[in-house]
Amino acid sequence: MQEYDRSDPSDIDTTVATLKLWTDQFAAERNWENFHTAKNLSMSVAIEAAELMEHFQWSESIPQRDLSELELAAVAEEVADVLS
Repeated sequence: MQEYDRSDPSDIDTTVATLKLWTDQFAAERNWENFHTAKNLSMSVAIEAAELMEHFQWSESIPQRDLSELELAAVAEEVADVLS
């Protein structure tokens, strides 16, 4: 598996292939590969997405500008969980 320097990732030059390699390395370092089945991963995505949706559950519409810094940080963490 090819190693990539993760010290300074940038949205401009980090490719999807690089992100996939980082994810594979992250899982391998923790011996998680055998848990990365389609069932487990799809369930995890759904669970994390539900946690993100909780922030907006009882609102008609919340523009990003109306979120407090604390709320925005919490939403950002949930988005990161969904994408990772």
